[in-house]
Amino acid sequence: HHHMSFPQVTALSSLRFLGTPWCAPIKVKHGDVSCRTPGGEHYRNVMGTRCKIRCKQGYESQSSEVVCMASKHWSSNYACREIRCPKLNMPANGGYKCSDGSYFNSRCEFFCSPGFSLKGQKTATCQYSKAWSAGVPTCVDMDPPKIKCPNLKDKWAEPGKLTARVTWDTSEGVDTADGILTDVILKGKPSKSDFPEGLHKMSYTVLDRAGNKGSCRFSLRVRVRRCSALFPPDNGYMKCDSDGDNYGATCEFICTGGYELRGSAARVCQYGLTWSGLDTTCAAMNINVGVRTAAALLDQFYEKRRLLIISAPTAANHNYRFQMTNLQHAQCGLDLRHVTVIELVGTYPAQIGRIRHRLLTPLLSLKLRLQLQIPQRSFQMVLVDKQGMDNQRYPFPITAAELFTTIDTFPLRKDEMVLQQEAGQTCQS
Repeated sequence: HHHMSFPQVTALSSLRFLGTPWCAPIKVKHGDVSCRTPGGEHYRNVMGTRCKIRCKQGYESQSSEVVCMASKHWSSNYACREIRCPKLNMPANGGYKCSDGSYFNSRCEFFCSPGFSLKGQKTATCQYSKAWSAGVPTCVDMDPPKIKCPNLKDKWAEPGKLTARVTWDTSEGVDTADGILTDVILKGKPSKSDFPEGLHKMSYTVLDRAGNKGSCRFSLRVRVRRCSALFPPDNGYMKCDSDGDNYGATCEFICTGGYELRGSAARVCQYGLTWSGLDTTCAAMNINVGVRTAAALLDQFYEKRRLLIISAPTAANHNYRFQMTNLQHAQCGLDLRHVTVIELVGTYPAQIGRIRHRLLTPLLSLKLRLQLQIPQRSFQMVLVDKQGMDNQRYPFPITAAELFTTIDTFPLRKDEMVLQQEAGQTCQS
C-alpha cells in the first residue's frame, strides 16, 4: 500500500495553483489576442497570464494589455468595441442622414429644408480619432421670395375722359424658406388709381427675413378713343372741350365777320370714332353788286365787315397810288380786322367802282359817293365800322399801322382779338 507524498507546504504554497486555469478563458470578438503565461503553460488563462489585445480597424479596447489576477478576473475590460464619435447636432432648418449612425467610418450627409442653402461641408465622416471630419454646416435662406404680378389688359378711357380707373389685386409674395415676408413694395401708381393715356410700367418687390429680394414687373396701356383731328375752317374759329379729338369731345365753330357758316356749328366725337354732323366751312360773303341803291349795298356788310372806302378823281392820283401801295402789304391785317376795301376811281360817267375783283356800275358808284358825301374831285377815305357808323375820314393817305391802331380801339374789335388769340390767328408782318 503506497501513500501519496505531499510536497511541503511552503510560503509559496499558492504557487501550487499556478498551472491551473484560473480566469475566464479570453475570447476577443472583433480583434485578436496574444498571451504569455508565467511558466509557459498550455492554458492561456492561468494566473499571471499577460494578454495583448489588438482590435480590428474601427474597434478599440479599453486597455491594450490585460493580466489574469488572483481575483480570478482579468485586470480590465478587454472587449473590442466599435469606435464611436459624439452624436452630431442637427443643423437649424435642416437635417442629416448617416450610413452607420455615429460609428467609425459612418458617412453623414447634411441637407437643408426647402428654400435654404447649405453653407459648409456637405458630409462628415466619423474618424479613428473619434472626431468628425467636418463640423455641422448651417442652412442659410438664399432663395429670393417669389411674387407674381397681375396681368393687366389694355384699358380704354371713359367718354370725355383721358384717364381710366384701373383696379387689381395686390400680389401676394411667396417665401420658399420660412414663409415670412417682411415687405411688399409697389413701384408705380397704386391700384384704383386713374391712369392717363399711355404706357405705365409698374413692379412689385418682396423681401424675406434674410433680406433676399424677389420682384416682378407689369405694365398697363391706357388708350383714348380718338376721332381724326378736326381743324378750324379757313376764316373761322374752332373751340373744343376735353382733349379736342377724344370720344365725347365737342367742337364748336364760328366764322369770322363776313363769312357764313356752312355745315355743322358743333360736332361731337362719337363712340365709333367718327364726328357727328357735317364738315364745317366758312364761305365768303356773297356780295350782290347788282343792287339799285347804295344803302342796299352797304346793308350787306352790316354786322359782318368793316368798310374802307377809298375815293380818288383819277387812277393817276398821287395820294391814291401811295395809299394802295401801302395797303397792298397789309392784306393779312385787313382780313384779320374784317376790313373790305371799296375803291371809287374817276368821275361820272367814266367812274369805276371795285370791291376786290367785282366791279360796280358807274351809277352805283355815284350813289355811294352821294350817300357817304364823298367829294368827286379830291382824294378821300372813309372808314365805316360794323354797326354802319361812319367812324373816320381821311383827306390824306395814312399808313396801315395807323389804320389798324384806330380799328383796334373799336368796342367789337376787343372781343374779336380775344377769339383770334385763342385760335392763334396772327399776321407775321
